[in-house]
Amino acid sequence: MSENNQNSNPRQPNRGGGNGDPKMPPVPKFKLNWLYMIIGVALIVLWWNGKGGSMVKEVAYDPQFKEYINQGYADRVVVYDDRTLNMYIKPSYIKEVYGPESSKMGPQPYVTVQYGSEESLEQFLEKAKAEGHFSGSIEYDKHEDYIGALIGSLLPIILLVVLWVFIMRRMSGGGGMMGPGGVFSVGKSKAKLVDKDQPDRITFKDVAGQKEAKQEVAEIVEFLKNPGKFTELGGKIPKGALLVGPPGTGKTLLAKAVAGEADVPFFSLSGSDFVEMFVGVGASRVRDLFRQAKEKAPCIIFIDEIDAVGRARSHGATMGGGNDERESTLNQLLTEMDGFGTNSGVIILAATNRADILDKALLRAGRFDRQIHVDLPDLNERKEVFAVHLRPVKVDDTVDVDILARQTPGFSGADIANVCNEAALIAARHDKKAVGKQDFHDAIDRIIGGLEKKTKVMTNDEKRTIALHEAGHATLSWFLEYANPLIKVTIVPRGRALGAAWYMPEERQITTKEQMLDEMCATLGGRAAEELFVGHISTGAMNDLERVTKQAYGMIAYAGMSDRLPNLCYYNNNEYSFQRPYSESTAQLIDEEVKLMVNEQYARAKQLLDEHREGHAALADLLMTREVIFAEDMEKIFGKRPWTSRSEEIMAAEEAPNEKAERVEETSDVSE
Repeated sequence: MSENNQNSNPRQPNRGGGNGDPKMPPVPKFKLNWLYMIIGVALIVLWWNGKGGSMVKEVAYDPQFKEYINQGYADRVVVYDDRTLNMYIKPSYIKEVYGPESSKMGPQPYVTVQYGSEESLEQFLEKAKAEGHFSGSIEYDKHEDYIGALIGSLLPIILLVVLWVFIMRRMSGGGGMMGPGGVFSVGKSKAKLVDKDQPDRITFKDVAGQKEAKQEVAEIVEFLKNPGKFTELGGKIPKGALLVGPPGTGKTLLAKAVAGEADVPFFSLSGSDFVEMFVGVGASRVRDLFRQAKEKAPCIIFIDEIDAVGRARSHGATMGGGNDERESTLNQLLTEMDGFGTNSGVIILAATNRADILDKALLRAGRFDRQIHVDLPDLNERKEVFAVHLRPVKVDDTVDVDILARQTPGFSGADIANVCNEAALIAARHDKKAVGKQDFHDAIDRIIGGLEKKTKVMTNDEKRTIALHEAGHATLSWFLEYANPLIKVTIVPRGRALGAAWYMPEERQITTKEQMLDEMCATLGGRAAEELFVGHISTGAMNDLERVTKQAYGMIAYAGMSDRLPNLCYYNNNEYSFQRPYSESTAQLIDEEVKLMVNEQYARAKQLLDEHREGHAALADLLMTREVIFAEDMEKIFGKRPWTSRSEEIMAAEEAPNEKAERVEETSDVSE
């Protein structure tokens, strides 16, 4: 039951050979296919020599071999240990054995014979000698397979080479040995050169909100397009800018817009592209990246997720080689960005959502001169983001962008894009011709709370307890001045929650103690309602208690909002390597203050619920009947809420000048 609340001309790569003369023919590249062919020919020659350069004919032992012996064709016989023999033919009888093919025979032609018993073979040859049919020699030898022996000795080496090539290709992007991404180019940079003329390029018009951040990066583009405007006054082009902000706020999108707007080469890569298992590869890729950038200066290098390589270096000696490799890569990056070498005209643009873990040497002026904070969009910026993402979506007249922007506090640009896409999918699922207001509401509920689980089995007592719990939250949020305004309450299980109260959180720049106490009291309303109206408490308030406890500790230990520990902030000081900068007695005092604060707000919650007992009961009954109720139903039960939300005040302040301008225009029309 938790609440889910380019004016320069970059040099083109040399296409010709020699010293850059395009008329000279290109230098031919050595291909491994020729090496494979040479090896194949060598193996054939070895096989031919192993066979003695003679043509081989296989005959049967009986009757052909015996007939050749009795006819006196045999010059000598070589008997092998594998029950085969070679009978070499006398030159004068080659034609009788081979016939028309005798002219193709080598100097020592022979026939191969498979014999059965060595004893019977010896008896036959001895008899042939005695009768005068065979006068040659009988030799005994081992039958050696030269090709098999050669392959057997080379096979382990071949397998090792193939395995090594396979691993190198996988780790280097699958290219050839000599080609891009191959084994011998593992130290080359993996940066992608973005084409400024690509058809789907992104410009600053596609980036909604983030006015200040856009202004900063737009100025970097202006530096490159018109440097004289700034250098005439003695200014220098900044060397780097770091985009810092939560995930999904548009840091990479801003970099894409810079690539689309700038008329200079734009190199894009990720911080993890420098990381490799081989020692020295990361530093080599950094050097190669800046070498390419210098050749194409002025240009921009964008490194996304730079924390993968720019993490703060350790203070002590390292034990592992991987950490040393990462630090050597970082040292090379620091040297290239601002060292003895000159990188004039090369601007580094980087993005991270973990700026707190970056090395201090990387963040200093001269390397990253600017830190551009890309924060979550506020109310007005969310309107602009919705306007961008709603362009390709077919919406009907019921969709109000102002309401959508108010209902999505804390949403990043990526979250809003997800809402628009989810709403379109929901509408398509129901075979609608356009996306309506309810589709967007369902999409927001789906993203925040999860899928509805209407099939979950619950008893009436469980359902009644959930209704009283959620009604407790809703009642207190209605009567507490600084509590977040309610949108709707539901007892339909969604995600891991058995029920939920949806609010419209106030987007405050600063938060007072009174505001935080009201939020704490409203959060405890569910547990208080269970104790008052059910008679027992349940595990349904676990998420509420977790949030309240964290908030209380934050108020006392960090914000200094305690009467007994005022104006003190007990933070973790990692610089001096201690985790808890206070004594045991202070820790006990903090615990006591947290208990006192939570218990006071719990008693306050029970008091308010007791005062509005009848309205709370009516609200719970309505929830049991309808399962989902809205702020309009709350207004019918409790009357109009006496306080105006901050979001309504902001929107009213924006509408006032527009209404005044319209009245002035109407007055001028009447006077005419």
